[in-house]
Amino acid sequence: MEASPAQISQAVQNLYDTYPFPPEPLLDEPPPGFNWRWQWEAAYSFCTGQMPSRGDVRILDAGCGTGVSTDSLVHLNPLASVTSIDLSPGALKVAQERCARSGATRVEFHHLSLFDVAQLPGEFDLINSVGVLHHTPDPIRGIQALAGKLAPGGLMHIFVYGELGRWEIELMQKAIGMLQGGRRGDYQDGVKIGRSVFAALPETNRLVKREKERWAMENHQDECFADMYVHPQEIDYNIETLFELIDASGLEFIGFSNPDFWSLERLLAKAPEALERAKKLDIRAQYRLIELLDPDVAHYEFFLAKPPLPIAADWSQEKLLLAASPHRHPSIEGWESQNVFNCDWKLIHLSELEFAFMQACDQNQQQLTVGEILQSIDLSIAEVRSLLTNKLIMLKVNS
Repeated sequence: MEASPAQISQAVQNLYDTYPFPPEPLLDEPPPGFNWRWQWEAAYSFCTGQMPSRGDVRILDAGCGTGVSTDSLVHLNPLASVTSIDLSPGALKVAQERCARSGATRVEFHHLSLFDVAQLPGEFDLINSVGVLHHTPDPIRGIQALAGKLAPGGLMHIFVYGELGRWEIELMQKAIGMLQGGRRGDYQDGVKIGRSVFAALPETNRLVKREKERWAMENHQDECFADMYVHPQEIDYNIETLFELIDASGLEFIGFSNPDFWSLERLLAKAPEALERAKKLDIRAQYRLIELLDPDVAHYEFFLAKPPLPIAADWSQEKLLLAASPHRHPSIEGWESQNVFNCDWKLIHLSELEFAFMQACDQNQQQLTVGEILQSIDLSIAEVRSLLTNKLIMLKVNS
């Protein structure tokens, strides 16, 4: 007999009470690293081409698990208030301890399902939901519930699984389920039998090879192994089914947060006739073609928005660019030096003049414009645009 939505939700809760996820260690300091998708100014700039007018926003972490994302959201957004919900009391307990230890104080936690998010007061400027919708019994209902809590002009950051890059995972999930039989739901047994199967299979086995090349480093932890291979509920997507989910939300699709992957030129630059034909396809068909040609897509990560968003600034207009206020992108690694990594982990070498311009952006408390900074730094407009393209600066439109 098919499980009811309530039974599925209870099974998911039981998994995460048994194996709270993700299992990152608790720290007595802010979390390391920087995910620009969780930083309001960086995410807003990516989606609109310009910095937001305010930073005192409301953020919802919808399905926070053990609080890794919540911890970062609080620390990366010092003016924001954060609300976090999760289905698992066990995971929430870890999340609360994590944030208390790291000093992430501007957060409140609720033991709440995505489906019941309407119980929260007010609306949110940024909703983050990573690795959650595909584990619900009704993802469309889930994304519609979240969309109902998004403020006009707000952004939603979503992460769901892709079927093409998780094919081997799906096979092992089914195999473990068959071997468990009536013991499905005993997640410790699932981890035990799953690990024994991997150990028994030959090194040349496709499932073993995929596990070792892609997942083994994280799956040495039982929490990760259980989340991947013995989860009671998982729906994987392809481009076609993904946009069915997005369309059902009623929100505007802004774009994938890894746009370089979704470039036709990346795959077809050496086949000009094929590239020309591909560009004549509508954009969703282009996305589908890309994943068919490069099926290593284990997840989709993207932004949705509730209109109205500002019309994207046209920085090709020199007058508009010169009048904007530039600020250093917050996710640069290696600053303050001339060799830095941008938010896509692309290594960029800054010239002396570019470095001087970046320093001016970093200290731009007076909201100086690009034009005013260029009066003392002999950098060209093209070089300023290059800094913008490489996600080293963000621009604020001055009213």
